[in-house]
Amino acid sequence: MDLIWDGVREAVRLIFTGNGYVFEVTFTSLTVSGLATLIALVIGFGIAAFLVFSAPPGRTLTLSVFNAGMALPPAAVGLLVAVLLWRAGPLGRLHLLYTPGAIVLAQAVIATPVITALSVAGLQSLHPRLRLQVLALGASRWQAAVLLFREARLSLLAAVMAGFGAAISEVGATIMVGGNIKGSTRTLTSAMVLEVQQGDFETAIALSFILLALIFAVVLVLTIIQQRRPAR
Repeated sequence: MDLIWDGVREAVRLIFTGNGYVFEVTFTSLTVSGLATLIALVIGFGIAAFLVFSAPPGRTLTLSVFNAGMALPPAAVGLLVAVLLWRAGPLGRLHLLYTPGAIVLAQAVIATPVITALSVAGLQSLHPRLRLQVLALGASRWQAAVLLFREARLSLLAAVMAGFGAAISEVGATIMVGGNIKGSTRTLTSAMVLEVQQGDFETAIALSFILLALIFAVVLVLTIIQQRRPAR
């Protein structure tokens, strides 16, 4: 227990003394995970809309792939992205390996199945005839899609929260493709691993509390938006 309380005190000290290293890794975490979630959101919402509204052949099989993707091993994702970005790999010319861009890519791969699968479930929970009724009233396909996304906003925002949580809490793929380079690719999670390896458990616990506080702050904002009643 003393170790935990020491970690809490260290977290407070690091935050309120304006520790540059802590702010640096926190900013890096928020930036790369935010971008990864945004990419996953665009891709996930697009795929979800296509699967639900178009009902293409093989939809069940495709959805099963995304459902299974929610349990993707981060280390396997990191290995795949690292191979793709390696100098001799298909994307080696981009020179993204061991850069924040590589972390964004890896985290986006992890978050996309989560957002897609949960978004499909949210859209499918709507009344199946609602879209047809909206179209029959003269709405365009785009207007109908916007309305249905608005109706399913509670589930869709929950999907975004889950995707962000999967991205920012990831560590295996982040270290594998980012290299845990100080001042460049070191995030809160990779910094925690490094501190534990060095035996500095107090700082590691402090970083973990800062990470939890950051996640709570972002999720709180999204929850406020989620629970806000739409204007009538």
